[in-house]
Amino acid sequence: MVHDDEPVLLREAGGTAHIILNRPRALNALTHPMVRAIGAALTAWEQDPDITAVVISGAGERGLCAGGDIRMIHDDARSGGGASPAFWRDEYRLNARIARYPKPYVALMDGIVMGGGVGVSAHGAVRIVTERSAVAMPETGIGLVPDVGGTFLLSRAPGELGTHLALTGRTVGAADTLLCGLADHFVPSRRLPDLRAANGAAELRETVQTYATTAPEGRLAADREWIDACYAADTVEEILDRLRATGHPAAQDTAETLLTRSPTVLKATLDAVRRARRTATLEQVLDQEYRASCAALTFPDLVEGIRAQVIDKDRDPRWSPKDLAGVTDADVRRFSAPPPGGDLGLGGPYG
Repeated sequence: MVHDDEPVLLREAGGTAHIILNRPRALNALTHPMVRAIGAALTAWEQDPDITAVVISGAGERGLCAGGDIRMIHDDARSGGGASPAFWRDEYRLNARIARYPKPYVALMDGIVMGGGVGVSAHGAVRIVTERSAVAMPETGIGLVPDVGGTFLLSRAPGELGTHLALTGRTVGAADTLLCGLADHFVPSRRLPDLRAANGAAELRETVQTYATTAPEGRLAADREWIDACYAADTVEEILDRLRATGHPAAQDTAETLLTRSPTVLKATLDAVRRARRTATLEQVLDQEYRASCAALTFPDLVEGIRAQVIDKDRDPRWSPKDLAGVTDADVRRFSAPPPGGDLGLGGPYG
């Protein structure tokens, strides 16, 4: 029996199965048991001929999911990092599975959708944003490289928009989420109950088409010229130089934002996005991201970044090294080295 106080609620109505992330006080942040519960439900529904579509949404009014349980990762990293790789292994496999799911997987990306929330939504077949959507991969601010397939998705955004979002961790609204290819449709939030009430894949798709409309104007399209020119540089240092040299206020502000991020992770993230752009499949990129996440556990910036942003909330991380000049090529290479416990082993299409 499913109880309303469980962190993942599973419902079936007509031909539609519903996954409701149910930790609203924690912005529906994902835990390891939640990841396993979603995976088990997808297995059951894949084999159930009466279920023709799956919808994922978040409980409460604030958002779908703010990411993984960062406090857990912080505590684990401080105690040796034994639990986080197991969590990431199951989480990234779930991301791959969502991308290959044989039935329509519909994500209601309403409100805050960050980090792990992107992983359980933006790989779906039908991805819906609203006027309340706030989407981001904010990992560089806490000492992590974007994961959950984020470097795969962002590397395929138009021009250098994905590089910009990966390095800065900036939050974007509906129009920019659509522009970057992280969502498919804009539907006003007041229409979401109609989507949840739809029975089966055919009715869901028809309802989406009925209510989808043009999103309010975003920002990235207007900034595309300087973003593409600046982020085409080969190094983070050169990107910063170009941003400062443009004279554009938004570019100057972006340079200041980058200087608040972990220098080590900035270099590792640029390398990861560029490698993802050259990599054919999501599964291969998830393998690369797993290496990067496991490596982050061995660097001091992960614990320090989470401390500053989530634990103490002083917003003043003391990165080590403190600037880009102190980050070596060997440091960056560690983010692509096989972890002690071995790779995910996804390699090709998820099977």
